[in-house]
Amino acid sequence: MQPMKLKTACKDYIWGGNRLRLEYGQQSDADRIAESWMLSAHPDGPSVIENGDYKGLTLQEYLQKAGKSVLGTDCARFPDFPVLIKLIDAKDKLSIQVHPDDAYAREHGGGFGKTEMWYILDCEPGAGLYYGFDHEISKEEFARRINDGTLEEVLHRAEVHPGDMFFIKAGTLHAIGAGILLAEVQQNSNLTYRIYDYGRLGKDGKPRELHIEQAKDVTQLKPADCPVGPQGSREEKNGYSRILLASCPIFTVYDMEVKEAELNADEKSFHSLICLDGKADLLKEGNPVLSMKKGESVFVPAGYGSYTVKGNCRLLHTTV
Repeated sequence: MQPMKLKTACKDYIWGGNRLRLEYGQQSDADRIAESWMLSAHPDGPSVIENGDYKGLTLQEYLQKAGKSVLGTDCARFPDFPVLIKLIDAKDKLSIQVHPDDAYAREHGGGFGKTEMWYILDCEPGAGLYYGFDHEISKEEFARRINDGTLEEVLHRAEVHPGDMFFIKAGTLHAIGAGILLAEVQQNSNLTYRIYDYGRLGKDGKPRELHIEQAKDVTQLKPADCPVGPQGSREEKNGYSRILLASCPIFTVYDMEVKEAELNADEKSFHSLICLDGKADLLKEGNPVLSMKKGESVFVPAGYGSYTVKGNCRLLHTTV
């Protein structure tokens, strides 16, 4: 049992830029990198193990060989790998969209629903996002505004700044605006109902697919009632500091500033370490195991026990 560095899966959606390539070292043959799936057992973009006995396997293949115990006892209630973590570079604005909950997804053959968290890493001045509605509207008004292109008039727009956190419950209408770089921690789902896409054409020259009827079924037509802002204050520890960004039954996420941190991947949950800045070494009983730098992702199996992260880095630390 050992920590594993992961090769990420990159997506070249039409709204993406190149900051993930230039600043975070992500690699792709595509012209742009809109998303980098940093921790993923999803078939649409699996992570691949880069070191150790399981080198070359996808994360899902590793789980099939090693068994679900490497996820931890707190993951036993999930039939599959529970989370998916991305870095997202929105050079242009994303479509206005919504995700269903688990019950609706199961009924309509879509696997899991999707609750997610956005953590703003950087943004252009004045950049913002849509997050629920300014006021409650009726289903009839929702349908009319989709049809006549006036939906944006009743959406809640929030200007964003580095360090902001937005928790997006399933059913909350949302859209990331242009000029935003963020980390997203979400349920292990790629199920999105696109409502409005500003009349854009896809790479095939055709309008991008919309999912209006499904969106009408699942969208909460009122102001969002989800947490905004980190859910804790920054804690100063011996050798590091951290701030709780979000905690829910699916994931718990911290932003950590580390010089030397003693961590413990006990039997309850795996650890995901994504290096957002700087570099560090991971050590076990004082011995080096692997190194990490900005833009790299490490999976630490549940039951690995105590280990040390030593260096000068900023980490997104996620458990279940």
